[in-house]
Amino acid sequence: MIKILDICLLGTGGMMPLPYRWLTSLMARYNGMGILIDCGEGTQIAMKEKGWSPKPIDIMCFTHYHADHIGGLPGMLLTMGNAEKTTPLLMIGPKGLARVVNALRVIAPELPFEIQYLELSETEQIFAFDGFRIEAFRVNHNVTCYGYSIVVERKGKFQLEKALALGLERQYWGRLQKGETITLPEGVYTPEMVLGAPRKGLKVTYCTDSRPTDGIVKNAAGADLFICEGMYGEPDKKEKAKEYKHMTFYEAAQMAKKAEVSKLWLTHYSPSLTRPEEYKKEVQTIFHNTYIAKDGWSETLLFEDED
Repeated sequence: MIKILDICLLGTGGMMPLPYRWLTSLMARYNGMGILIDCGEGTQIAMKEKGWSPKPIDIMCFTHYHADHIGGLPGMLLTMGNAEKTTPLLMIGPKGLARVVNALRVIAPELPFEIQYLELSETEQIFAFDGFRIEAFRVNHNVTCYGYSIVVERKGKFQLEKALALGLERQYWGRLQKGETITLPEGVYTPEMVLGAPRKGLKVTYCTDSRPTDGIVKNAAGADLFICEGMYGEPDKKEKAKEYKHMTFYEAAQMAKKAEVSKLWLTHYSPSLTRPEEYKKEVQTIFHNTYIAKDGWSETLLFEDED
Protein backbone atom coordinates (compact mmCIF):
# COMPACT_ATOMS: atom_id res chain seq x y z
CA MET A 1 0.00 0.00 0.00
CA ILE A 2 1.17 3.52 -0.77
CA LYS A 3 0.94 6.50 1.55
CA ILE A 4 -1.25 9.00 -0.26
CA LEU A 5 -3.36 11.39 1.79
CA ASP A 6 -2.58 12.59 5.32
CA ILE A 7 -5.39 14.16 7.33
CA CYS A 8 -5.08 15.98 10.67
CA LEU A 9 -7.96 17.51 12.61
CA LEU A 10 -6.01 20.29 14.29
CA GLY A 11 -8.83 21.60 16.48
CA THR A 12 -12.26 20.36 17.51
CA GLY A 13 -13.77 23.32 19.36
CA GLY A 14 -16.62 25.60 18.41
CA MET A 15 -17.25 29.23 19.38
CA MET A 16 -14.19 29.73 21.61
CA PRO A 17 -10.87 27.99 22.26
CA LEU A 18 -10.45 26.16 25.55
CA PRO A 19 -7.30 25.09 27.42
CA TYR A 20 -7.82 21.54 26.16
CA ARG A 21 -9.44 22.23 22.78
CA TRP A 22 -8.42 24.48 19.88
CA LEU A 23 -10.91 25.85 17.39
CA THR A 24 -11.93 23.87 14.36
CA SER A 25 -9.37 23.44 11.61
CA LEU A 26 -8.39 20.60 9.29
CA MET A 27 -5.15 20.11 7.40
CA ALA A 28 -4.54 17.65 4.56
CA ARG A 29 -1.27 16.78 2.85
CA TYR A 30 -1.10 15.24 -0.60
CA ASN A 31 2.04 14.76 -2.71
CA GLY A 32 3.85 17.67 -1.08
CA MET A 33 0.85 20.02 -1.17
CA GLY A 34 -0.89 21.30 1.94
CA ILE A 35 -4.61 22.08 2.19
CA LEU A 36 -6.04 23.91 5.20
CA ILE A 37 -9.79 24.08 5.79
CA ASP A 38 -10.71 26.83 8.27
CA CYS A 39 -8.24 28.66 10.47
CA GLY A 40 -9.71 29.47 13.85
CA GLU A 41 -7.78 31.04 16.69
CA GLY A 42 -5.06 28.66 17.87
CA THR A 43 -4.61 26.85 14.56
CA GLN A 44 -0.93 27.77 14.42
CA ILE A 45 -0.34 26.37 17.90
CA ALA A 46 -2.21 23.18 17.10
CA MET A 47 -0.09 22.77 13.98
CA LYS A 48 3.12 23.24 15.94
CA GLU A 49 1.93 20.73 18.53
CA LYS A 50 1.36 18.25 15.73
CA GLY A 51 4.79 18.96 14.24
CA TRP A 52 3.45 19.90 10.82
CA SER A 53 4.81 22.90 8.92
CA PRO A 54 2.66 25.73 7.54
CA LYS A 55 5.13 26.41 4.71
CA PRO A 56 3.71 23.86 2.22
CA ILE A 57 0.13 25.13 2.57
CA ASP A 58 -0.89 25.88 -1.00
CA ILE A 59 -4.67 26.02 -0.60
CA MET A 60 -6.91 27.41 2.14
CA CYS A 61 -10.65 26.76 2.13
CA PHE A 62 -13.08 28.57 4.41
CA THR A 63 -16.50 27.25 5.33
CA HIS A 64 -17.75 30.69 6.41
CA TYR A 65 -16.55 33.88 8.09
CA HIS A 66 -17.48 33.50 11.73
CA ALA A 67 -14.50 34.31 13.92
CA ASP A 68 -14.02 30.77 15.23
CA HIS A 69 -13.32 29.64 11.66
CA ILE A 70 -11.09 32.43 10.35
CA GLY A 71 -9.82 34.43 13.34
CA GLY A 72 -6.43 32.72 13.31
CA LEU A 73 -5.66 33.73 9.74
CA PRO A 74 -3.46 36.85 10.22
CA GLY A 75 -1.03 35.03 12.48
CA MET A 76 -0.99 32.00 10.20
CA LEU A 77 -0.14 34.14 7.18
CA LEU A 78 2.71 35.82 9.06
CA THR A 79 4.04 32.45 10.19
CA MET A 80 3.93 31.14 6.63
CA GLY A 81 5.86 34.21 5.51
CA ASN A 82 8.43 33.73 8.26
CA ALA A 83 8.80 30.12 7.10
CA GLU A 84 9.97 31.60 3.77
CA LYS A 85 6.97 30.60 1.71
CA THR A 86 7.16 32.38 -1.65
CA THR A 87 4.77 30.36 -3.84
CA PRO A 88 1.19 31.60 -4.35
CA LEU A 89 -1.53 30.76 -1.83
CA LEU A 90 -4.97 29.96 -3.24
CA MET A 91 -7.95 30.78 -1.03
CA ILE A 92 -11.44 29.37 -1.62
CA GLY A 93 -14.52 30.54 0.23
CA PRO A 94 -18.01 32.09 0.04
CA LYS A 95 -18.62 35.50 -1.53
CA GLY A 96 -16.81 38.28 0.30
CA LEU A 97 -13.62 36.25 0.72
CA ALA A 98 -11.23 38.92 -0.60
CA ARG A 99 -12.93 41.65 1.44
CA VAL A 100 -12.76 39.65 4.68
CA VAL A 101 -9.16 38.53 4.18
CA ASN A 102 -7.97 42.01 3.24
CA ALA A 103 -9.62 43.41 6.37
CA LEU A 104 -7.80 40.85 8.51
CA ARG A 105 -4.56 41.61 6.69
CA VAL A 106 -4.46 45.11 8.10
CA ILE A 107 -2.33 43.51 10.82
CA ALA A 108 -0.45 41.29 8.36
CA PRO A 109 0.11 43.61 5.41
CA GLU A 110 3.46 42.44 4.03
CA LEU A 111 3.79 38.87 2.83
CA PRO A 112 6.42 37.30 0.54
CA PHE A 113 3.78 35.38 -1.42
CA GLU A 114 0.77 36.22 -3.58
CA ILE A 115 -2.77 35.44 -2.43
CA GLN A 116 -5.23 34.33 -5.12
CA TYR A 117 -8.99 34.18 -4.50
CA LEU A 118 -11.77 31.90 -5.72
CA GLU A 119 -15.13 33.03 -4.38
CA LEU A 120 -17.94 30.49 -4.36
CA SER A 121 -21.20 31.51 -6.00
CA GLU A 122 -22.96 28.23 -6.84
CA THR A 123 -24.64 25.60 -4.69
CA GLU A 124 -21.92 23.16 -5.73
CA GLN A 125 -18.53 23.85 -7.34
CA ILE A 126 -15.59 21.62 -8.24
CA PHE A 127 -11.95 22.68 -8.50
CA ALA A 128 -9.48 20.32 -10.18
CA PHE A 129 -5.80 20.16 -9.22
CA ASP A 130 -2.93 17.81 -10.01
CA GLY A 131 -4.25 14.37 -9.09
CA PHE A 132 -7.10 15.51 -6.85
CA ARG A 133 -10.08 17.81 -6.70
CA ILE A 134 -11.89 19.89 -4.10
CA GLU A 135 -15.69 19.81 -4.14
CA ALA A 136 -17.48 22.66 -2.38
CA PHE A 137 -21.16 22.39 -1.46
CA ARG A 138 -23.58 24.77 0.26
CA VAL A 139 -24.87 23.80 3.70
CA ASN A 140 -27.54 25.30 5.98
CA HIS A 141 -26.18 27.73 8.59
CA ASN A 142 -27.33 31.22 9.61
CA VAL A 143 -24.78 32.73 7.20
CA THR A 144 -23.60 31.46 3.82
CA CYS A 145 -21.57 28.35 4.60
CA TYR A 146 -19.97 25.52 2.61
CA GLY A 147 -18.68 22.02 3.21
CA TYR A 148 -15.77 20.53 1.30
CA SER A 149 -14.69 17.16 -0.02
CA ILE A 150 -11.11 16.33 -0.97
CA VAL A 151 -11.17 13.62 -3.63
CA VAL A 152 -8.09 11.78 -4.88
CA GLU A 153 -8.84 9.96 -8.10
CA ARG A 154 -7.18 6.70 -9.07
CA LYS A 155 -6.63 5.81 -12.69
CA GLY A 156 -7.07 2.33 -14.03
CA LYS A 157 -4.22 -0.15 -13.92
CA PHE A 158 -1.77 -0.16 -16.84
CA GLN A 159 -2.66 -2.96 -19.23
CA LEU A 160 0.55 -4.30 -20.74
CA GLU A 161 -1.24 -6.44 -23.28
CA LYS A 162 -3.11 -3.41 -24.62
CA ALA A 163 0.11 -1.45 -25.09
CA LEU A 164 1.76 -4.40 -26.85
CA ALA A 165 -1.28 -4.93 -29.09
CA LEU A 166 -1.06 -1.28 -30.16
CA GLY A 167 2.60 -1.75 -31.03
CA LEU A 168 3.37 1.25 -28.83
CA GLU A 169 7.02 1.70 -27.89
CA ARG A 170 7.91 1.44 -24.17
CA GLN A 171 9.11 5.05 -24.02
CA TYR A 172 5.50 6.27 -24.29
CA TRP A 173 3.96 4.01 -21.63
CA GLY A 174 4.78 6.19 -18.65
CA ARG A 175 3.43 9.32 -20.30
CA LEU A 176 0.11 7.62 -21.02
CA GLN A 177 -0.06 6.34 -17.44
CA LYS A 178 0.29 9.94 -16.24
CA GLY A 179 -2.70 10.99 -18.36
CA GLU A 180 -0.89 12.45 -21.35
CA THR A 181 -2.18 12.02 -24.90
CA ILE A 182 0.53 11.00 -27.37
CA THR A 183 0.40 12.12 -31.00
CA LEU A 184 2.61 10.13 -33.39
CA PRO A 185 2.75 9.88 -37.19
CA GLU A 186 0.83 6.61 -37.02
CA GLY A 187 -1.96 7.99 -34.85
CA VAL A 188 -3.17 9.50 -31.56
CA TYR A 189 -2.93 7.45 -28.37
CA THR A 190 -4.98 8.30 -25.28
CA PRO A 191 -4.56 6.97 -21.71
CA GLU A 192 -7.85 5.06 -21.97
CA MET A 193 -6.31 2.91 -24.72
CA VAL A 194 -3.80 1.33 -22.29
CA LEU A 195 -5.50 1.64 -18.90
CA GLY A 196 -8.14 -0.50 -17.23
CA ALA A 197 -11.29 0.81 -15.58
CA PRO A 198 -10.82 3.57 -12.95
CA ARG A 199 -10.20 2.17 -9.47
CA LYS A 200 -11.57 3.33 -6.14
CA GLY A 201 -9.87 6.53 -5.02
CA LEU A 202 -9.96 8.39 -1.71
CA LYS A 203 -12.48 10.85 -0.34
CA VAL A 204 -12.63 12.99 2.80
CA THR A 205 -15.68 15.15 3.46
CA TYR A 206 -15.64 18.00 6.00
CA CYS A 207 -18.73 19.83 7.22
CA THR A 208 -19.27 22.17 10.15
CA ASP A 209 -21.94 24.68 11.20
CA SER A 210 -25.06 23.36 9.54
CA ARG A 211 -28.38 21.69 10.03
CA PRO A 212 -28.58 18.25 8.38
CA THR A 213 -29.29 18.48 4.64
CA ASP A 214 -29.77 16.10 1.73
CA GLY A 215 -26.92 17.96 0.02
CA ILE A 216 -24.48 16.98 2.75
CA VAL A 217 -25.56 13.34 2.47
CA LYS A 218 -25.16 13.43 -1.30
CA ASN A 219 -21.72 15.04 -1.20
CA ALA A 220 -20.44 12.80 1.59
CA ALA A 221 -21.65 9.62 -0.13
CA GLY A 222 -19.06 6.87 0.05
CA ALA A 223 -16.46 8.98 1.84
CA ASP A 224 -13.59 7.12 3.47
CA LEU A 225 -13.71 9.70 6.26
CA PHE A 226 -16.60 12.04 7.08
CA ILE A 227 -15.70 14.81 9.53
CA CYS A 228 -18.88 16.48 10.72
CA GLU A 229 -19.89 18.91 13.41
CA GLY A 230 -21.49 17.59 16.55
CA MET A 231 -22.21 20.79 18.41
CA TYR A 232 -24.37 19.06 20.99
CA GLY A 233 -24.25 15.58 22.46
CA GLU A 234 -27.00 16.09 25.02
CA PRO A 235 -30.29 14.64 23.71
CA ASP A 236 -32.25 17.63 25.03
CA LYS A 237 -30.29 20.14 22.91
CA LYS A 238 -31.98 19.40 19.59
CA GLU A 239 -34.18 22.50 19.71
CA LYS A 240 -31.16 24.66 20.50
CA ALA A 241 -29.35 23.08 17.56
CA LYS A 242 -32.26 23.99 15.30
CA GLU A 243 -32.37 27.56 16.60
CA TYR A 244 -28.68 28.24 15.98
CA LYS A 245 -28.42 26.16 12.78
CA HIS A 246 -26.11 23.49 14.19
CA MET A 247 -26.59 19.77 14.64
CA THR A 248 -26.43 17.09 17.29
CA PHE A 249 -24.26 13.98 17.43
CA TYR A 250 -27.29 11.90 16.51
CA GLU A 251 -28.17 13.93 13.43
CA ALA A 252 -24.57 13.71 12.19
CA ALA A 253 -24.59 9.93 12.73
CA GLN A 254 -27.85 9.60 10.80
CA MET A 255 -26.31 11.44 7.85
CA ALA A 256 -23.20 9.23 8.02
CA LYS A 257 -25.43 6.16 7.87
CA LYS A 258 -27.43 7.49 4.91
CA ALA A 259 -24.25 8.50 3.06
CA GLU A 260 -22.73 5.06 3.67
CA VAL A 261 -19.38 6.52 4.71
CA SER A 262 -16.63 4.33 6.10
CA LYS A 263 -15.96 6.38 9.22
CA LEU A 264 -17.38 9.42 11.05
CA TRP A 265 -15.33 11.81 13.17
CA LEU A 266 -17.42 14.22 15.22
CA THR A 267 -15.97 17.69 15.82
CA HIS A 268 -16.85 21.35 16.54
CA TYR A 269 -18.11 20.75 20.07
CA SER A 270 -19.91 23.40 22.10
CA PRO A 271 -17.79 24.87 24.94
CA SER A 272 -20.45 23.53 27.31
CA LEU A 273 -19.82 19.99 26.08
CA THR A 274 -16.90 19.09 28.33
CA ARG A 275 -17.18 15.29 28.09
CA PRO A 276 -18.41 14.45 24.57
CA GLU A 277 -17.25 10.83 24.91
CA GLU A 278 -20.10 10.22 27.38
CA TYR A 279 -22.50 10.03 24.43
CA LYS A 280 -20.36 7.73 22.27
CA LYS A 281 -22.23 4.45 22.85
CA GLU A 282 -25.63 5.94 22.14
CA VAL A 283 -24.43 7.58 18.92
CA GLN A 284 -22.79 4.33 17.80
CA THR A 285 -26.18 2.62 17.92
CA ILE A 286 -27.07 4.86 14.95
CA PHE A 287 -23.75 4.60 13.09
CA HIS A 288 -21.33 2.09 14.53
CA ASN A 289 -18.11 3.54 13.11
CA THR A 290 -18.49 6.90 14.89
CA TYR A 291 -15.56 8.42 16.76
CA ILE A 292 -15.48 11.35 19.19
CA ALA A 293 -12.54 13.19 17.66
CA LYS A 294 -9.90 15.01 19.66
CA ASP A 295 -7.41 17.72 18.73
CA GLY A 296 -4.49 16.41 16.71
CA TRP A 297 -6.22 13.27 15.49
CA SER A 298 -4.67 12.20 12.21
CA GLU A 299 -4.98 9.41 9.70
CA THR A 300 -3.18 8.34 6.56
CA LEU A 301 -5.64 7.24 3.89
CA LEU A 302 -4.38 4.58 1.52
CA PHE A 303 -5.57 3.12 -1.74
CA GLU A 304 -7.05 -0.33 -1.39
CA ASP A 305 -4.71 -3.21 -2.17
CA GLU A 306 -4.75 -4.32 -5.73
CA ASP A 307 -5.91 -7.82 -6.57
